[in-house]
Amino acid sequence: MAQQKSIVKENALWENSRAGISNGAFLQMLGRFFKLPMNNLRIYDSHPNPVVDYSEAVRRVESKIASEVDFYEGSHSFLLTHGYMTRKVIAFAHGFPNSPAPFKELAAEFFNRGYNVLALTMPYCGLADRMNTEQVKVRAEDFMRYGDQVVDIARGLGDHITVAGISAGGLVTAWAAQQRADIDLAVLISPGLGLKAIPRFWTPFMSWALRILPNWYIWEDPKLKENAPRLYNYVRVPSKVVGQVLRLAQAVKSLARQKAPIAGSILVITNLNDPDIDDVAVNKVTALWRSRRVHDVQSFQFPAELGLGHDIIDLTDPHMNVVAVYPKLLELIDR
Repeated sequence: MAQQKSIVKENALWENSRAGISNGAFLQMLGRFFKLPMNNLRIYDSHPNPVVDYSEAVRRVESKIASEVDFYEGSHSFLLTHGYMTRKVIAFAHGFPNSPAPFKELAAEFFNRGYNVLALTMPYCGLADRMNTEQVKVRAEDFMRYGDQVVDIARGLGDHITVAGISAGGLVTAWAAQQRADIDLAVLISPGLGLKAIPRFWTPFMSWALRILPNWYIWEDPKLKENAPRLYNYVRVPSKVVGQVLRLAQAVKSLARQKAPIAGSILVITNLNDPDIDDVAVNKVTALWRSRRVHDVQSFQFPAELGLGHDIIDLTDPHMNVVAVYPKLLELIDR
C-alpha cells in the first residue's frame, strides 16, 4: 500500500508538471514531496539577549576571544573601541569559511571616523587547521545565533547600530534585518541569497539534497587546493554547509514574502561582476522589501567594468580595487 501511494504521488507530480504548472506551485509540490523544512518559519525566529551596558559588551567580546582556541592568529574576533559607548557602532559579519581578518583595514577607517567597531568570528571558523572537519557541523541555527550575538553585543557599544555582512555574513545580515528591530542600518554586501552555481529553480531541492547526501568538500581554489594562499580562510567548503546556507536563504525569502523587515533601514550592495552570487535572487528579495518599505531600502551595484571578484572587502583578493571600493563603501554606510 505504501508503495502504491508513492507511485500515485510521483504520477501526480509528473502530470502536473506536464500540464504547465507554474514554477512556484511546482516547487511547493517538490517541497511537500521531499519534506523540505520550510513550513514552520518559527524555527527562524530571533532570540535576543542584549547586553545591558558597555562594560558587559566588552566582557562578552573578551569571553568570545578567550574561547577561540587553536585559531590562526589573525582570525580571532576583534573590537576596536574608544573606551566608551559611542554615537555609532558598526559590526561586521564575515563570509564562510572566512574570518574577521579581511575587515581589519576597513574597520580602522570606521574607527577613525569615531565608530566603535566589532567583528566576531562565526561558529567553526578561524581554526589554524585549514583542512579541519569541524566546519561541517555548521547549521542554519548557528548562523542565526551568530547574528543575534553580533547585535546583542553591538547594543552596548553605540547608540546607532550598523551591521554589515558579506556573502554568508550578508545572508546573516538579511536574516537579522527581518528579525531585529534594534538594527538601525543593515548592510548586505554580496549576500548569499542565491548561488550562480545552482539554477534558481532547483535551489529548494538542492538545499534539501546537499543536507542529506554524504558530505564532500569543494575546494576554494581547485588548482592550489590545500596550498591556497589566504591563511585565515579555509581551503575547502563542506557540501552540507552549502545546503545549510541555502536553507537559511530560502527561509529569508519566505520571511520576506510573509512580512516586512523590521530593521531601521537596509542597504544592499552587489557587484555585477560577482562570479558566485545570483543577482536575480538578491534583487527579488530587495524588491519584496522595497514593495513594503519604499524609502528605507536602498541598493547600489558596483559596475562589471571594475572586474571585481566576489570578495570586495579583502585587500589580498587579486581582483580587488581598493581605490574604487573602500571610498564608496564609506560613503554609502557612513551617512
